[in-house]
Order: sequence, then C-alpha cells, then structure tokens
Amino acid sequence: MIRPQLPLNALRAFEAAARHLNFTRAALELCVSQAALSHQIRTLEDRLQVALFHRLPRGVALTDEGAALHPVLTEAFDRIAIALDRFTGGRLREVLTVGVVGTFATGWLLPRLADFEAAHPDIELRLQTHNNRIDLAGEGLDLAIRFGDGDWQGQECTPIVEAPFAPVCAPALARRLRQPRDLAGVPLLRSYRNDEWPRWLRAAGVAGVEARGPVFDSSLALASAAAAGAGVALLPLRMFEQDLADGRLLQPFPQTLTLGRYWLARLRSRHEREPLRRFRLWLQAQGAS
Repeated sequence: MIRPQLPLNALRAFEAAARHLNFTRAALELCVSQAALSHQIRTLEDRLQVALFHRLPRGVALTDEGAALHPVLTEAFDRIAIALDRFTGGRLREVLTVGVVGTFATGWLLPRLADFEAAHPDIELRLQTHNNRIDLAGEGLDLAIRFGDGDWQGQECTPIVEAPFAPVCAPALARRLRQPRDLAGVPLLRSYRNDEWPRWLRAAGVAGVEARGPVFDSSLALASAAAAGAGVALLPLRMFEQDLADGRLLQPFPQTLTLGRYWLARLRSRHEREPLRRFRLWLQAQGAS
C-alpha cells in the first residue's frame, strides 16, 4: 500500500492547533503567522480529503476525524522527542531502567548517583522504587536492586552491600533502654518480615519479649516512625548512616544481626548488555569501598 507523503510541518501545525483549540495560540507556539498555520492545516485536510476542524465563529472544534488523529500525533511527537533527548555530546545515550528497593535508593544509591553520571555520561538511569517485591519482566526493568538471600528464581544476582540490622529509635527513647530486656516495655515496630525481631532477640540472648507494634511495608516508614518516637525499629544500619550521624536515630545496643544483603538482579534469560555490565561493575566498586 502506497501511503501519501504528508508534510511534517502540516502535522505539527495540526497537533498544536488541536491541543490549543485555537489557531492564534498554536501559531505563536510554532513561531509562524496565523495565516501560515491555517494554510498548513488546509493543506493537510486536502491531502487527507477530510475536515479536521469545525471552523466556528469563535474558535475551532475538532471533527471526529480530527479527534481520532490528534492523540496518535501527540504520542508520535512525544516518542520522537524522547528519542532525540537520548543524544548528547554527539552520541546516543543508553537508557537503563532499574527497580530499586526504596531504602537502598534513599540511603545508599542517591548520594552516589552524581559519581555514576560523571563516570558514565552516555548512560541514562531511570529509577523506579519498590518495596522488595518486584517483577522484572512484567515491569519492563533491565535490573533490580533487592534485599534478601539472592536466591530468586530465574535471576542472576550479584551481591552489592552487606546490611546488618540493629534496633534504632529516637534519642529520648534510647535513654530509657539500658539493656536489651528493656525492649519489653516499649513498642517494637515491625516490617512485613515477621521473623526479624524474634531472630534479633534470640541473638541478643533475650527471652520472653514479644514483638508487638504496628507493621510497616517499608523500612523508610519504619525509620520515620522510630524517629518520631513511636517505638524501636529494627533497621539496616548502612542505609540510615546519615540519620544516625545526625542524631535523629540512635542505636541503643551494639548487637547486630545479618538478615540478608542487597543484590543486583537481572533475568538470566536476557543478555547482559554493556550498560548493564558497567552499572554492575560500578555498584560492586562502590559497595567494596
């Protein structure tokens, strides 16, 4: 089938006019006269042999044909803009979409991103946070950073950062805690992994203390609640180093517990493209330092 060669300027004129529903504003946006814009749209209508606008005494309205064409053109122009944005410094930027558990993103990755961007200006990172439950294929991710034991079906996992857990709380509450058994008298804030507090208490030699307190679906929410004085949270210390350094959170007891670590995961069924390899090596180097 031979498709008519439609002029790009006419398509752009129509898209702007359809968005504004006003020829004058569309012409101003495109830096052309209203007469030139009207001519371009008339040329497009002649090519298509349909009317795209109803010309009204005060403005314009889309015809059914115009209403059908407008979203198609908007999407097409947006996709062109996205593609062109990937070119920088005379070369194509590679896009890398990474799902990152929120705690790791805010507590470890974000402060280091400037270093990655400086070292790899041709890679554009697109980060999506999650709460450790992730579907790499279903969510269209190249990589995911997760917490756990690294044993996820169908995924190639690389260890990044160890993350020992310990109780933390607000300074006022920390002053009331002399020994681990004192935790029996305060709320113990919990995550959806309900074995964490029992394991830490056993490691600390504490018996008869039951974890009772609100349950949160993210460590970030746990940390905020603990800092507000709501109770004691069991958190990965390396992800909250700044809060601990600032005194917003305190660690009342030295005992720590290893519950897992942070891993970089990708699907085994997908080849490790060069941008993925470079991001993995950078993460490993940062974790080692």
